[in-house]
Amino acid sequence: MPATKFYYFNLKALGESCRLLLAYAGEEFEDKRISMEEWAELKPKTPFGQMPILEIDGKQYAQSNAICRYLGHKYGLAGSNIEEDLIIDQNVDFLHDIRAKAAVVHYESDEAVKAKKHEDFTKNLYPVMLKKLNEIIEQNNGHLALGKLTWADFVFAGVYDYVKTMLQMPDLDEKYPSFKKLKESVVTLPKVKEFCANEPKTMYDF
Repeated sequence: MPATKFYYFNLKALGESCRLLLAYAGEEFEDKRISMEEWAELKPKTPFGQMPILEIDGKQYAQSNAICRYLGHKYGLAGSNIEEDLIIDQNVDFLHDIRAKAAVVHYESDEAVKAKKHEDFTKNLYPVMLKKLNEIIEQNNGHLALGKLTWADFVFAGVYDYVKTMLQMPDLDEKYPSFKKLKESVVTLPKVKEFCANEPKTMYDF
């Protein structure tokens, strides 16, 4: 069995999707939650100076989507052909488009600019993107792609709380019940549920 380690901060954010996939497969892995002090020393030793990092037998692999895609193929959660893989990729990328737009606002340091952007995006951008995301899920039998469980669903479940926080939409579950239902369909899978029940309390809710 390969010695598997997963490195990320004690957050869900961009690391949780990978953890959920590892848990789903019953993969034994060392869940290394890195403090800021540890990160200062570790950062220069990583492929791109960022996390998450999946380490297998001492070799490091980076980028959250690439890791999730790899684990998806490894655990039978990918498409059955390259066209199906393309559908998974496009829908995951769209989800991350929403996250990236929200991040523009969330990480804006100028409070006046931040408030203006949030007002603009909440009125003109988020409703269009969230409506499309909802349509995708409804058209796929409650999943993000292919009408069945794929690694895309684990990406959604892992980043959902993070995205909800950045959107500043605590009522997102009520507006789009399909979102909460999709997340719950992943985190209630037996091995995933067990992992979530026993994982450490994170620094933030996301």
